[in-house]
Amino acid sequence: MKSLLARSSLRHLGGHPWLTALSLLGIAMGVAVVVSIDLASGSALRAFEQSTDVVAGRATHQIMGGTSGLPEGVYTALKLRPDAPEAAPVVQGFVQVEAGNRRTLTLLGLDPFEEAPFRDFSTGNAVGDVGELLTKPGTVVMGAKTARVLGVKAGDTLPVTVMGVRRELRVSALLSPAQETTEQALESLLICDLSTAQEVLGQQGRLTRVDLKLTDGEAQAARLRAALPQGAELVQTSGRAGTVEQMTRAFRTNLTALSLLALVVGMFLIYNTMTFSVVQRRGMLGRLRAVGVTRGELFGLVLGEALVLGIVGTTAGLLLGILMASGLVGLITRTINDLYFVVNVRRLSLEPFTLFKGLGLGLGATVLAALVPAWEAAHATPVTALRRSTVEDASHRKAPRRALQGLGLLALSVGLLAWPTQALTPAYAGLFGVMMGAALLVPWVTEKLTAAAARPLGALFGPLGRMAARGVTASLSRTAVALAALMVAVATTVGVGLMVSSFRGTVVAWLESALQADVFVSPPSLVARRGDSALVPGLEQKLRTTPGVAASGSIRVVHVRVNGVDTDLLAIDFAKGHERSYRFKEGRAEDVWRRVDASRDAVLVSEPFAFHRRVRAGDTLRVSTDRGPHDFRVAGVYYDYGSDVGTVMMPRATYEHWYDDRGVSGLSLIAAPGQDVDELVSRVRDRAGGEQALNVRANKALRQASLEVFDRTFTITQVLRLLAIGVAFVGVLSALMSLQLERAREFAVLRATGLTPGQLWGMVSLQTGLLGLLAGLFSIPLGLALAYVLVHVINQRSFGWTLQLVVSPGVVGQAMLLALVAAALAGLYPAWRMARANPAMALREE
Repeated sequence: MKSLLARSSLRHLGGHPWLTALSLLGIAMGVAVVVSIDLASGSALRAFEQSTDVVAGRATHQIMGGTSGLPEGVYTALKLRPDAPEAAPVVQGFVQVEAGNRRTLTLLGLDPFEEAPFRDFSTGNAVGDVGELLTKPGTVVMGAKTARVLGVKAGDTLPVTVMGVRRELRVSALLSPAQETTEQALESLLICDLSTAQEVLGQQGRLTRVDLKLTDGEAQAARLRAALPQGAELVQTSGRAGTVEQMTRAFRTNLTALSLLALVVGMFLIYNTMTFSVVQRRGMLGRLRAVGVTRGELFGLVLGEALVLGIVGTTAGLLLGILMASGLVGLITRTINDLYFVVNVRRLSLEPFTLFKGLGLGLGATVLAALVPAWEAAHATPVTALRRSTVEDASHRKAPRRALQGLGLLALSVGLLAWPTQALTPAYAGLFGVMMGAALLVPWVTEKLTAAAARPLGALFGPLGRMAARGVTASLSRTAVALAALMVAVATTVGVGLMVSSFRGTVVAWLESALQADVFVSPPSLVARRGDSALVPGLEQKLRTTPGVAASGSIRVVHVRVNGVDTDLLAIDFAKGHERSYRFKEGRAEDVWRRVDASRDAVLVSEPFAFHRRVRAGDTLRVSTDRGPHDFRVAGVYYDYGSDVGTVMMPRATYEHWYDDRGVSGLSLIAAPGQDVDELVSRVRDRAGGEQALNVRANKALRQASLEVFDRTFTITQVLRLLAIGVAFVGVLSALMSLQLERAREFAVLRATGLTPGQLWGMVSLQTGLLGLLAGLFSIPLGLALAYVLVHVINQRSFGWTLQLVVSPGVVGQAMLLALVAAALAGLYPAWRMARANPAMALREE
């Protein structure tokens, strides 16, 4: 019996190739989106971590300096100690290759005689003379793979830029390490000796850090800490490893959650397909029950069909996900480079856990979506199973109960969203609860609205209008699922669209208030959000005195450790006589600035910093300085949308009191009255000459460049929106096809009683248009609710920003248009097929 049932299922699936193919496509797309996002973001992080691990080597601890690194004397004094541990000095920075795609590489300056306990780049083959590292200045070695990509051979010159200054390096050897991890890390590395790195990076006499291998545990570490000079700090390498993951956690979590939406929409598709499978075979299922097939066997029959679809669709989804990840990894890498850190991703990392997770999600979602149709098929009595009206009567009876369940789920979701916690899991659970609650309301609301629409449609289109409206209600078990799928997808478009437009509007307003100067000057930076390069010595004063400049200010961006975590520190020299354009979350600006100016121990923190570190005005932060760790009091919290991980700010005078660094990362120039800004930009460029490549931009140009970075960071979000809509479109097409095919005999009767093919086409098109209109109407309130949750809950808990929700009529209008177009396009083929169907053949089926 089981083999007969299995053959029956396979025959049924094969007998409806279009519907089976659409179901498989829905599952595959849902799984592919989740898998591709996981693979792409995971590959970017693993590339960075792998490179970091190889660079850090086998060090257990590191001696770190302040903003300008460590004096070489710290390493010398360490080596002279009688209990000196194994130690290796390191100078590290970034260079940008001028050839090819201007790839960013890490320049790693090492002492070859001290490297053996920490890093081993010598295994494998080398082409060229590695020994030239010690005998010829400006010499580097690099990985053979990277050299091939850049078209470089041993002995060639490699032009690079460092903070806008051009340097020429000579490649003495190409390495092909035996270990794969080392070979992959070398794809983003240039290795040289200490003196070359110091000269290229402008760190003469300084070290980035000293790597240590401590064998005596914390006792040895405590003795070293006591002997370190002021400004030097001993940190564990394991403590720094989690910083990257923590920095990008919210970014990756939001991508994953958005990708799961496609899978949720795909679940509607599976539910629709399996329901259609049960409904279409209600007669056969009833006869099987009548001849002795048990409820358990019928339940297994339907679930088995779903499992077959799930296995095939999920397998296709995994393959499609890998292909999509190859394209998405570029978008995600660019976003990470814009926002967080420099990373080069040369290959996609296929993690077995991600693939198994995709497999579990695809099969789990399929089986979960098929449970209700399977249960209904198994528990229907033979008599009721043989009547189509029974299913629809049950749908109408259950609609009010499901609406109440939906209201209950909405109430529970609101409770989860209002829960005072920073955790994202309850927020996303509440968000998906809102969507599911709204979906449960769809059948009851559809029933009421279509009943009300029958009269006006009848007045406009005659009997065909009334038939179209009543057809939606008559097949409520089918239309409600299609409506819910389209509603969720379009509502997500509304929600994400309003969130992005609100975010953009907030950023535009912030830029207009924050950028008060007329001209901004800075060296090129490898991370768009973090301008931590520095002007060459002497250039700052030269540019400040450019004719036509009435006043000027400066900013210095450096990395320090705040409460043990790497943090961006901004030191700002405000233009004299001009307003400081910062808005504060608490207190009057005048009072905050008075406290900051009156003390060398006061700092300001950005809103995201305050949120993530759970600090507020009056709290104390322990900051690493060139005078040693020092406690600073938080004088205020300012609004800032330039960094989602947070920044600390202090006046330039305070910075120079605690740090020896005198570098400047950027200048803001205020034009004299009557001075043409474009002319001043040209004058500043001419005055800079060829000393250093600089970004010299007028106020408007800098705002535009900042918004371009903002738009780039949301490119991946827009891609995910389109993919979710694509899955929903497939769902609507599947639902309409199954609905029209199921009603083939009904349409045949209408044709036999005189309805022309054109009239039938019009009725089916009118019905699909009504479905699109209803989906659009349903999606607007749900989309507004999702936008509110995304802006005021998800965004707040993810990044700590305060945003203003702005409802754009354009986004809402696009949603309505999208729903109508999606339904109309999805209804074209069913309408064409029904209009061309032979009534005699359809009537002969029974």
